[in-house]
This record gives sequence, C-alpha cells and structure tokens, in this order.
Amino acid sequence: MQRLSRTAALMIALALAISLGPIQAQRGDDAERLSKNGKTEGSIDGIDLTLEYGRPSVKDRKIWGGLVPYDKVWRTGADECSTITLSSDVTIQGEDLGAGTYSLFTVPGEEEWTVIFNKVAEQWGAFNYDESKDALRVTAQSRPAEFIESLEIQIEGSEVVLRWSDLAVPFTIAAAD
Repeated sequence: MQRLSRTAALMIALALAISLGPIQAQRGDDAERLSKNGKTEGSIDGIDLTLEYGRPSVKDRKIWGGLVPYDKVWRTGADECSTITLSSDVTIQGEDLGAGTYSLFTVPGEEEWTVIFNKVAEQWGAFNYDESKDALRVTAQSRPAEFIESLEIQIEGSEVVLRWSDLAVPFTIAAAD
C-alpha cells in the first residue's frame, strides 16, 4: 500500500512538473528581480496588443551609447526578451506583419533606430538572437523626452512608444488592409 502511495506521489509530482514547465517560460514573479516586469495592454485600430518587458532603471548610468551601445542589437528591456502580441495582422511603419507573438529587439542609433520583430518569442536577452528569424525590421526616429527612470512601453494613439532615460522611440501600428 505504501509503495502505491509513493508511486502516486511521483506521478503527481511529474504531472505538476510537466504542467508548470510552460509557466517558467513566461516573465514570472519579479519579487527577486532588480528590473521589475512591465506589461502594457490596449488596442490600436481594432487590434489588441500586449507588450511584456523587463523595466531596467537608469540608476545614474549613461544609457544611450553607454549601458545600451549604439548600433548593436538590444533586447529592449531587461532579462527575458520583450514581447509583443498582436491579435490580427497589422502594418508597422507601413510594413506588413502577421498576427502572433514576437520578441521585440531594437538597434539603437543616435537618431534612427531599427525595431525588430523576431519569430522566436521566448529568448533570454539577445545572446541567441538570430537575424534569420526576423519577421520584420522597420526604422523609427528617436526624439528627446522628459526623463523617466525605468523603461516603459506605452500605447499612445496609433503608436507604441518606448520611453527610457531621456528618449522616446515611437512606431506606428495600423490594421492590415
């Protein structure tokens, strides 16, 4: 009887481990993280959007061209890659992108940024970033902005706007034709 109980306990533990596996792939609890999780949900042009990202802080550091180098792929946040989920097909900066969940990378420039939507949504940082998996790359112009300590990605009208330190980087989204 006791042997059956151990077997049952092992089966339950195995079932829990299997069922909890996908949860670990999400951003999860941020109680122990230095960079807290951010989540923005909303809609543009009838398209539901969800953005999930890590919120690094400035902490008296030089961000652009310092902590975040120019002309190199950046995970656009902290820890896991930022992701964007689109409920329907869209255009971003006028270019087509299908519905789905994408990792969101950027290549910061002093004035012009490349915004990248990569097909591999679950990644840690940019360590395994593979350009061949990009679904779309568009350019966006950065602009000076009021200082913000921790990264935010917001939906403002027809734009998604990345804000951190003293910059804002907007890109437009619209329903696909």
